[in-house]
Amino acid sequence: MTVRAAAPARTALTVAAEALAAVVVAALVVAVGLTAFSVVQWPAFNSSNVTRAVTTVGQVIAMGILAVAVVLARRDARPLLWKPLSWIGLSGFVTVTLGMPLAATKLYLFGVSVDQEFRTEYLTRLTDSPALQDMTYADLPPYYPAGWFWVGGRLADTLGLAGWEAYKPWAIGSLAIAAVIGLVLWSALVRRDLAILAALGVTALILAYASPEAYGAVIAVLIPPMLVLAWGGLHRPGATRGATRGAGWGAVVATGLFLGISATVYTLYLGFTAFAVTLMALTSAVLRYRATRSARAVLDPAVRLVAIAALSGLLALTVWAPYLSAALTGRTAESGTALHYLPATGAELPLPMTQFTLLGALCLVGSVWILVRLKDSRRAQALGIGVVSVYLWSLLSMLATVAGTTLLGFRLEPVLLALLGAAGVFGVVDGARVLYLVTSESPRVRTASVAVAVVGAVAFAQDIPHVLQNEITVAYTDTDGNGDRADRRPPGVASYYGEVDAALQAARPGRRTDTVVLTSDTSFLAFLPYFGFQGLTSHYANPLAEFAARADAIESWSELTTPDELVAALDAAPWRAPDAFLFRRGADGYTLRLAEDVYPNDPNVRRYTVTFPESLFDDPRFDVQEIGPFVLVVRASGDAP
Repeated sequence: MTVRAAAPARTALTVAAEALAAVVVAALVVAVGLTAFSVVQWPAFNSSNVTRAVTTVGQVIAMGILAVAVVLARRDARPLLWKPLSWIGLSGFVTVTLGMPLAATKLYLFGVSVDQEFRTEYLTRLTDSPALQDMTYADLPPYYPAGWFWVGGRLADTLGLAGWEAYKPWAIGSLAIAAVIGLVLWSALVRRDLAILAALGVTALILAYASPEAYGAVIAVLIPPMLVLAWGGLHRPGATRGATRGAGWGAVVATGLFLGISATVYTLYLGFTAFAVTLMALTSAVLRYRATRSARAVLDPAVRLVAIAALSGLLALTVWAPYLSAALTGRTAESGTALHYLPATGAELPLPMTQFTLLGALCLVGSVWILVRLKDSRRAQALGIGVVSVYLWSLLSMLATVAGTTLLGFRLEPVLLALLGAAGVFGVVDGARVLYLVTSESPRVRTASVAVAVVGAVAFAQDIPHVLQNEITVAYTDTDGNGDRADRRPPGVASYYGEVDAALQAARPGRRTDTVVLTSDTSFLAFLPYFGFQGLTSHYANPLAEFAARADAIESWSELTTPDELVAALDAAPWRAPDAFLFRRGADGYTLRLAEDVYPNDPNVRRYTVTFPESLFDDPRFDVQEIGPFVLVVRASGDAP
């Protein structure tokens, strides 16, 4: 290997080693921080301002550490000093911003409500076993990417935590880890002090607008630096011959790895990033053709794009292979309804730069900076292509409604904010430098610029808990897996889940995964690793599970009149039949609340009730118990097929 060829390899190894060190530092900071928060009896966030005040103090301290790191980096101090400081400051910022408001609850943002319910269920499933299994349905491979949940589940199992209890520390910890990895990437792409500022800006935006969906946020925070890196790998002006022809392949490999990891974690961000990278390759091909007027010039970006696709595809198979194998060789998958959602925000283009807020100002500066620096800055080019890709994806999503589906374009708004936010940070720094120069390098102007930037950063940071106020409040008002509400008010029906679990264990000793439960109180499955017969809604259901057919079967069972008919119907079901039913008591019998997709309506889900006559279970083959508001019906183990 020549010296010229060895240099990129050494750079890649150095970045990888720094990333590993940053991960270790971030993990320690999160562990220490969350442990420290837990030893104090804090008041609930929704009934006191104490945790909000302590959060602000912690944020200021974390940003102070980052400020010291910036100063040391600008003074060319030893990397062993400023780099660990920057990792500590950024991971500490994440920890205090999310961990302190949630210090008095065991639940994460949004508790176990709505979408957070199925995410908690997934983590519970993969805490119980490392096998790739569907979150709800027995004997099916997972449809939703398992990467984030698998790692979190293995960590929870190692620490002896229940899945639901590990969700909050894993969400906060993984976000802190992703943030410092982003910082390492920025440090390899831009001036080191600028890298710290860009990483802080992107992280703060992701915490404010993407952190409730933690497994997606860990990918979103990395998209801006990865697009800059990808553009460097795909567009190599003048690299047509000699040693320069091989330049940029390290970035190509890194892009392929990132897309592959995205495929194992969050499919939408995979699709968007792949779309943006493809647009980059097309842009590079056009620019190279215009410069050389040779068709051969377009081959290089095409080959690099194919290499990215191949590498990411191989990595994606580590999670997707079981589902693809089952879909191709077993029961035919339904089309699924995961894309059947179009809220009002999905029917219009997001234009954050038009808002008269601090966020709007940052995005406006970012938009202007991209346009001004488009010709001479590769960063501006990469971020600009990313922004254009968001808007193209959003338009395609709106157009897809004609075909009866969407591309969930509205969910890319946090990515747009991150891209414009990163550009905004660069724009603020460049603008301050220009102002400094045109005022004859006045130290007062420099001081004023720094002061304005610091005030803006603190103002935005301390507003993050306010932005997340509803999500934080639900984490305190939901009942956790121990049957408690963190705000010390009377718990909900989930407080009876412990009794239901004890009754099920008494009736069906053994592993919980040996029992399939039919219930519409699906949060029961989020706390305990029983398999369910039916999911929360079709939008989160495995396409192999035949959600609509199962719903029809449940409704048909409720219309039967004798226990013999019910037993025969259960035995004839094409799926693994319920071993137990967890009902609510209604006026006319035992009830279940089911759901059906009603897209394109908004809301896109219709709830309806089916009632089972009590007489259907008046038989020795069923054991019936009333537990609080629930009626638990367990099929006798000797009778089940």
